[in-house]
Amino acid sequence: MIAHVPILEPKSSAASEQILAYARNSVPRLRERAAEAERQRRLPESTIEEARAAGFFAALVPNHWGGGGVSFSTFLDASRYLAHGCTSSAWTLSFLALHSWLLCRFEPKFQMELFAKKPYALAPAALAPTGTAIAVDGGFRVTGRWEWGTGVLHADWIIVTASLADDPRSIRMYAIPIAEVVVDDVWYTAGMAATGSNAIIVKDVFVPSYHTLISRSPEPTPGQLLHVGTTLDYPVTVTLALVAATPALGAAEAAIEAFTERMKAKLVAYSGGAKQSDQASTHLRLGEAMAATRSAAVLWRQAMERLQRLAAGPAPQPVDELAAVRLAAADIVRLANTAINTLAAAAGASAGFLTSPLQRQLRDVQMMRGHVMFDWDRTAQLAGRLALGLPTTPADLL
Repeated sequence: MIAHVPILEPKSSAASEQILAYARNSVPRLRERAAEAERQRRLPESTIEEARAAGFFAALVPNHWGGGGVSFSTFLDASRYLAHGCTSSAWTLSFLALHSWLLCRFEPKFQMELFAKKPYALAPAALAPTGTAIAVDGGFRVTGRWEWGTGVLHADWIIVTASLADDPRSIRMYAIPIAEVVVDDVWYTAGMAATGSNAIIVKDVFVPSYHTLISRSPEPTPGQLLHVGTTLDYPVTVTLALVAATPALGAAEAAIEAFTERMKAKLVAYSGGAKQSDQASTHLRLGEAMAATRSAAVLWRQAMERLQRLAAGPAPQPVDELAAVRLAAADIVRLANTAINTLAAAAGASAGFLTSPLQRQLRDVQMMRGHVMFDWDRTAQLAGRLALGLPTTPADLL
């Protein structure tokens, strides 16, 4: 079993302790609900309510609005724990919490509206600019379709990204109430089914200017100016990449635990009662999976430390440092996938039953690998290109 050693915090806080306790205690319940969540293609309401009651959705929201104001290291530790119970649940819960943090970058006037009654908003974010906006008096009219609306079935708001129809280089995020969008139920997938990542359709919806945020501006956002000295100084894109990669690490750790326990009881077929745990091949595959997962854990820790330095340093943040976090996030998912694949290949046909956690971990992490942030060829090429002194492009997602 791999010991999960949390990232050391500079100091403890009641909110941090509460978030970590919630995540640790949720593992058995998420594990019990994983099959049902997959069948429903969304998180059970009990899972949402437990996260809400624990303050998880407000974990990253600054104390200014009554949020937890916890560090990203605490938040990522919690996400890693949650994935020991269910990869899809950890991914969805973490994204919903992260997007409350993202909304804290918007105009203070909008934040006051959002957080007047509760210190979070459940707001899935579709950040690929696949929509268009037209500037009108007081705001914009937005139209488009966006894929991958993780957690949209639990949403209060939606954040979509669109370019101006007359200036494709002018890209903004637009926050829209869930009642004003259409959810297209398309999320029938082999993996990550419980995330409910359905498509979002917006048809000529008016969005006030103060409900928008310029995307990828070199200047501080309005929320950064309001929340000085908080986690709002973390770079958005690569922070998102590391948050998204964390459930893969937790899944690999959980797969090792499940495999180890299964092998202790499993007998080798047609062997006259030989134990699987006595087989050299079992030792080899388990050791390989442990090595890959431990490597992923080291990368994860180093990437978090790098993010902390970036947030504390001057803006704009160095491109090579941003790319290093992006590369680490993709490598974490790649290594986690390798570890789980290795275990699944050695676990025997019984691991394919829907009651086995290993088959779900395998399918979930394989699905995660398809995310644009974890495209290994694209990410590795970016790292190599920067090492040779070549320029970046907007498609590099830094």
